[in-house]
Amino acid sequence: MAETIIVKRPQTDLKVERPKLFKVVLVNDDYTPRDFVVTVLRSEFRLTEEQARKVMITAHRRGVCVVAVFTKEIAEAKTANAIDAARKQGYPLLFTTEPEE
Repeated sequence: MAETIIVKRPQTDLKVERPKLFKVVLVNDDYTPRDFVVTVLRSEFRLTEEQARKVMITAHRRGVCVVAVFTKEIAEAKTANAIDAARKQGYPLLFTTEPEE
């Protein structure tokens, strides 16, 4: 008959931190067509038509608008992709990332 051996392991307190979040901010400009801004918001940030239009209008009126909040890596990747799409079309559309407070 096999003998059961019980091994006790020391308990460790794991501290799990939530990842820091970053805002993606749309910066208004006077050159990029509104429809193109909506297209980028829909394709890169997966916003609905209505959400994209609201974000675009808010940025137009206030100068900036938070598009979404992500982990740092995702926020930076989406920002870069959106800016690249605009540059390929010759537009100065700008998105920035900043830490959420």
